[in-house]
Amino acid sequence: MRICIYEDRLTDQLEPLTATRPASELLCGLDSLGAKQARHFAAEATGFLGRSTIAAALRERDPLSPANDPAWLRAAPTVLVNARWLPPAPAGVRLAPATRRLFASGPTAGYCDGEIAFAVLDTRRLQSIAPSTVDDALADLAQSLPTSEVGGHMIARPWDLVRHNPGRLEADFAAIRHTPEVGHHPNGFSLVGPADRLFVHPSAKIDPFVMADTTKGPVWIGPDCVVTAFTRLEGPCAIGAGTHLLGAKIRGGVTLGPQCRIGGEVECSIVQGHSNKYHDGFLGHSYLGEWVNLAAGTITGDLRFDYRAVAIKRGDESIPTGEMKLGSIVGDHVRTGLGALLDCGTTLHPFSQILPTGTLAPREIPGFTRFGPDGLKPIADVEATLRSSAIAMSRRGKDLTPALATLYRGLAPADEARTFPLPPIVDIRKSA
Repeated sequence: MRICIYEDRLTDQLEPLTATRPASELLCGLDSLGAKQARHFAAEATGFLGRSTIAAALRERDPLSPANDPAWLRAAPTVLVNARWLPPAPAGVRLAPATRRLFASGPTAGYCDGEIAFAVLDTRRLQSIAPSTVDDALADLAQSLPTSEVGGHMIARPWDLVRHNPGRLEADFAAIRHTPEVGHHPNGFSLVGPADRLFVHPSAKIDPFVMADTTKGPVWIGPDCVVTAFTRLEGPCAIGAGTHLLGAKIRGGVTLGPQCRIGGEVECSIVQGHSNKYHDGFLGHSYLGEWVNLAAGTITGDLRFDYRAVAIKRGDESIPTGEMKLGSIVGDHVRTGLGALLDCGTTLHPFSQILPTGTLAPREIPGFTRFGPDGLKPIADVEATLRSSAIAMSRRGKDLTPALATLYRGLAPADEARTFPLPPIVDIRKSA
C-alpha cells in the first residue's frame, strides 16, 4: 500500500517544532507520528507533500524520497494521510489487514476530531492534489466520498504530544512486549515492578546501581544506550538509540530521541534527539527539538503557583492550553546559559539563546534572538551561528547540509536573512 503524508494549513500551529521538520517526524510514544501512520496502513512506499524547504531537506537526506513529486503521487492509488494524525492504538500489525481493504472498497475519507485524517484516492482524483492545493482539494473531494470516523487524535498543538505521550508509550510497548529482550535485565540492574514491562536492547551498556521502576508503566532502553550508575527510570519511558543517561532521574511519561545526553531530572517530556541536558536541572512537561543545549542549572517551570491552567504566548496572542502542567516548547538549536530560568508555558524558537539573568526569561523568544542582561537582542551574525551549529552537528556525525542551511536561513528575521556562504563543514570537522 502507498501512502503520502501531507501537511495541511494547521501545521504551523505546531511551531516552533515544525519550523525545521515535517509534522510527521514529531515523536509521541516510542516513535514518530509518521512511523505510526506507516504501520497503521502497512505502507510499502511513503511519500511527502508539503513545504518546499522541508521537501528539499527530505530529498537531500534521501535522494530516493518522493517528496513533492507529482509523477510519483499520481502513478497509482494512494492514501493521503494528514501529518498531524495520531492513529488509534495499537498502531501495529493488528490493524494492517483491515486497512488493506481500503482500496478494495474504493475512494473514501476518514475523519478524526472533525478533521480529515486520511483520504483513499484513485489516480483520477489525485490529479487535483498539489502542495498548494491539498487542503482545498481534499475538502472538495471529501464532500462526494463515503466517510467514517477512524479514531485516534488530531495533534493541534505541541502540548497535545506531551499530554498523549504516557498513554502512547504504554500502547507502543504492548505491540513489542513479546520480543525476546522483554524481561531481560543485566546483572546489577535493579528492577521494581513486572519484568515483562522492561525492554533492554542487548547492545545497551548498563552500569551497576541503575534502577528501573515498571509499576506504573513500561521502561524501554534502546540500542547502544549508555546508562550510568545511580540513574533511576520510572515507567512509562523510552530511551532512544545511542542516548547517554548520566545519573539521571527519569520520571514517567518521558521519550528521549536518539543521541541525547541527559542528566538531572526529567518528567513527562519529549526530546526529539541529539540534544544535551547533561547536568543537573529540571525539565518538566516540555518538548525539546534537536540540537538543543540546556546548560547546567537550567530549570523549566511547569506549574503555576496558583494552579491555574497554563497559557502560551504567540506574539500578541495568549493561547489557553487547558493544561495545568506545561513547561517549555523548544525549537532546534536553542541554547541556554548557566542557571537559565524558564517559566511555565515558554516558547523558544529555533536558534534563540538565553543567558543567565537571575530572573525568568520572557515566555516567548523569537528565532535568532538572544536574551540576556541587556534584554532581547537580535543575533546579527547568522553566519557565525550556523558555523557553531555545524560544529555541534559534526560532533554527532551529522552535517549541516546545503538544504538544511537554506531552511535555517529562512528562519532568520527578514533584515538578517541575507545569503551567506555555507559554513565549510569539512574544514570545521577536521579542526574540531
